[in-house]
Amino acid sequence: MARIRVLVVDDHRIFAESLAAALAAEPDVDVSAAGSGPAALRALERAAAEGRGYDVLLVDAELGALTSGEPPAVPAPRQEETAAVDGIALVAGVRAARPAVRSVVLAEKDDPRAAARALQAGASGWVAKDCSLQRLLSVIRGVLRDETHLPPALLTGVLRELTAARKHRTDSERLVESLTPREREVLRCMVAGLGRKAVAERLFLSPHTVRTHMQNVLGKLGVHSTLAAVALARRAGVGPVGPETGASGRDVVERGGQLAQ
Repeated sequence: MARIRVLVVDDHRIFAESLAAALAAEPDVDVSAAGSGPAALRALERAAAEGRGYDVLLVDAELGALTSGEPPAVPAPRQEETAAVDGIALVAGVRAARPAVRSVVLAEKDDPRAAARALQAGASGWVAKDCSLQRLLSVIRGVLRDETHLPPALLTGVLRELTAARKHRTDSERLVESLTPREREVLRCMVAGLGRKAVAERLFLSPHTVRTHMQNVLGKLGVHSTLAAVALARRAGVGPVGPETGASGRDVVERGGQLAQ
């Protein structure tokens, strides 16, 4: 019997331990728990190094927002892990680093906007924390068949949010396409967090020329700050300039996948 390896990521100890125990009772499921995003990432790395990687992550939608004073789920995070990492950010990081791992977000309430963000980040499902064990197991097995699972009550709202996000992205892409190749290079450097001097060194330009390009970028994008330009670039799918790419490098545009029907 092929076993499904599941990692529960939740900083609410009682919930995490109860869910892990319930799943562990299934004959085809192996389950572990992590109490923070960094702990989950280390668990994924260890499992991959040992040749027994996880198949499914069950991620708390409110990860990093623990306010009840309840002790964290085991294993407890070490001191360096205490920086908050929200669940959707964790999903995005795992999707980028380990695309074979499927993520399912566990939520206490229906939230179409958050559910849409989770799907855009790479989640394969959004499930209520109080759903039945049979329902959760059905979702776990379904996402391993490349299915996308949403509660029926959320479907209309999520589709509305995804449609609005698509329109926003299209508008942003149109603005980015108005830039010259050199201006797009400068924009990618801005996305990477490089300052004017660093951009000048990277692209072999004078700081004055870089300043002119940056002003042109802001003007064409219709924004008034570098932060706003970077946010728009991200919506358009523009990635940061990579360490191996020089002044003549080609633009890198990240294209997200479509929601499975």
